[in-house]
Amino acid sequence: MENVYEDRETNGRVAQEMKTEFVIALTQLAAERNLPKEVILKTVESALVPIFKKTSFAPDQEITVKILTQTGDVKVFAPKKVVKRRTDPRKEMLLSEARKLKAEAQVGDVIEVECTPENAGRIAAQTAKQVILQRLREAERDAIFGEYADKEGDVVSGVVNGIEPKHIRVDLGKAEAILPLAEQMATDRYRMGQRLKYYLLKVLRTARGTQLVVSRTHQNLLRRLFEIEIPEVYNGTVEIKAVAREPGYRSKVAVAARQEGVDAVGSCLGLRSIRMQNITKELGGEKIDIIQWHPDPTVFIGNALSPASIVKVEINGNEKNASVVVPDKQLSLAIGKGGQNARLAARLTGWRIDIKSTSMLEGGAAPRVGEVSKAEKAVPSEAVAVLEPVEQVVEAE
Repeated sequence: MENVYEDRETNGRVAQEMKTEFVIALTQLAAERNLPKEVILKTVESALVPIFKKTSFAPDQEITVKILTQTGDVKVFAPKKVVKRRTDPRKEMLLSEARKLKAEAQVGDVIEVECTPENAGRIAAQTAKQVILQRLREAERDAIFGEYADKEGDVVSGVVNGIEPKHIRVDLGKAEAILPLAEQMATDRYRMGQRLKYYLLKVLRTARGTQLVVSRTHQNLLRRLFEIEIPEVYNGTVEIKAVAREPGYRSKVAVAARQEGVDAVGSCLGLRSIRMQNITKELGGEKIDIIQWHPDPTVFIGNALSPASIVKVEINGNEKNASVVVPDKQLSLAIGKGGQNARLAARLTGWRIDIKSTSMLEGGAAPRVGEVSKAEKAVPSEAVAVLEPVEQVVEAE
């Protein structure tokens, strides 16, 4: 099949003005919707096909609509089969007619012939608006989904633009996200217009379009902030081995150098701890302990209980139990307020930790003070936990 374009003159000043307005309107739509002009044109061309079929052609007739980008001319083409005797003028053309368009045409050839209605420009400008807008909404949803699907698991910056009892609405620029109650830090005080960083937890397709779910509590938010603030983490010189968070309050991050001579902990802290200060500020004052990772679990467990001093660590590898002895004056520090330090250390290392003071060990009483199980690492920020509530929020609106 070949395309044969027949030149047609414009029908006066009014027609030319309508075409100009049509091009301007398309350009404005492309700018307003932040979509490529080519996408707009293809959307309009597809939308006009059923409209022209209804007004100027048979419903079963195949047609193609093309819009000339520079002029705004709307042209309609229909395939016609070359025949000796014509029975259906809509779908057939005589050999003599075909050879005026294509000198070497033969019976049986199919040629695309321009058959643009006289009122094509008016129909395009007046009738297609609603259909076009619908197609644009669909294209816009696809574009948003495509853009943010690639960012799932990354940090995004957004502005609070709605505060609801069960979720916060966050403007990410090109799309709106939901921050569910389960993903909000208890220490955050959200206010309209407030800009924060979020972890893009999930990108969902719903009946109403793309739904983005963000988190402030996910442990990977801390990981990504380290990558942003610390070049050595971003380029892989320093590796984050494990993270344990109690969002908004305190975190422990285990790090190790992958290059000889690099101080992993010092790299993360930065000069005068400026790097940690930036991350702590972003997380609303969350305190962050940088822990030196070690392949020997006895050393790693001792490091994880920082800032407490450790006398000794004994482990049972089969059950992953660790018995830690600390000086009497360090017991409360090792356990932490409400058991927080010991709890985070257990989550970070994956070991059950039993902390005793030296006097407890010598006296034989050995109460299991501050024991924390590795099974406690229920960080309240998993995608599965929020999908159902998010769907309920979307459907309820």
